[in-house]
Amino acid sequence: MNSPVNVVQVNDVSKRFIVRKDNSIKERIVNFGRGARYREDFWALRNVDIEIAAGSTVGLIGPNGSGKSTLLKAIGGIIQPTTGSVQRRGRMAALLELGAGFHQDLTGRENVYLNASILGLSRKQTDMHFDDIVEFSGIEAFIDTQVKFYSSGMYVRLAFAVAVHVDPDLLLVDEVLAVGDEAFQRKCLDKIRSFQDEGRTIVLVTHSLNQVTDFCNRAIVLARGSVVFDGEPIDAVSVLRSGFEATYEADATGHGTFKQPAGERGKIARVRVLDGQGHEQRNFSTGDDLLVEVDVESATPLNKWAVGLHIDNPLGQLVTGATSKSLDAKFPTLDGAARVRFALPRANFGGGEYGVTVAMFGSDDQEIARATDAASFSIGQHARSWGPLFTDVSVGMTPID
Repeated sequence: MNSPVNVVQVNDVSKRFIVRKDNSIKERIVNFGRGARYREDFWALRNVDIEIAAGSTVGLIGPNGSGKSTLLKAIGGIIQPTTGSVQRRGRMAALLELGAGFHQDLTGRENVYLNASILGLSRKQTDMHFDDIVEFSGIEAFIDTQVKFYSSGMYVRLAFAVAVHVDPDLLLVDEVLAVGDEAFQRKCLDKIRSFQDEGRTIVLVTHSLNQVTDFCNRAIVLARGSVVFDGEPIDAVSVLRSGFEATYEADATGHGTFKQPAGERGKIARVRVLDGQGHEQRNFSTGDDLLVEVDVESATPLNKWAVGLHIDNPLGQLVTGATSKSLDAKFPTLDGAARVRFALPRANFGGGEYGVTVAMFGSDDQEIARATDAASFSIGQHARSWGPLFTDVSVGMTPID
């Protein structure tokens, strides 16, 4: 079988920006000609090599300032790399900044034609798609209003509508969907799913890690302008949410080893998520019994010690948490190794991905060890309700006299 064609090829790309240290025009005049003392090089990207195959959906994730948007702009040809090269195939549509490609003094109708021409459509082709663009945007009543009077949500509605109707082979999206309301976001995500079914290539920058695990078949984690992980979305989310503090060295059992700060007397050796029968499992349904098993070790005897548990959603928000102390558990002296189990009977988690973080505390209630995102599990999605907490919602109707 032939290997898929690469739509994007990023070859050893680095991008440097110059940050000036003088804050005013007067300082710039006074410091003119004094060289690098008043300038600083900032490398937004460093030696990035990426290949993106046709038909794939790739998520670019990382903390603020990691280089995600810079890389997407380099892929889109908006900025030129300082070193290296970027090659693309096919027609591209990009949503990189709110209102990019729009002129403030033109109406929505005029900007549709302007933006479509920038994206490569002729006027005749835009005529053919115009009604569909306006219908998708949902702003028919304001299409002949100058866009400088548009809200940010109206901006992104119109921009996305144009981008998805120019028949792109490659779609670049940079966080702009977060501006729209929930109904429009769903409409956009449904359109992205249809693009996936049609075999189009999508590169998505987002801080919504749910979108990464739901839509992407590959995720790339950036930190300080470099690629630190490239692979399965679930693994990428774990790397990002760990804050790059936990080092995973996969072995045959799939468990990781955790980097512990020097001088600590405790160690978290392993964390597993089990079903109610004690079998290791990753996929659950709402209402299942869950067990979180924690293996701890101590090189010196600990007379008083405790273990804490946090379960977070992909946005890093706490869903539930407890410690052995808050649960009034009394453990004997730890001298060697022990196994602690947290039981979560009939856990009403909503559909989605969840991460498990575990901490160990000493006799003075000070944290002596931590395993961030030591394990993860998935809850199947529900058609009845959504969110991190599942509720068996019901609805009824009574006539009003």
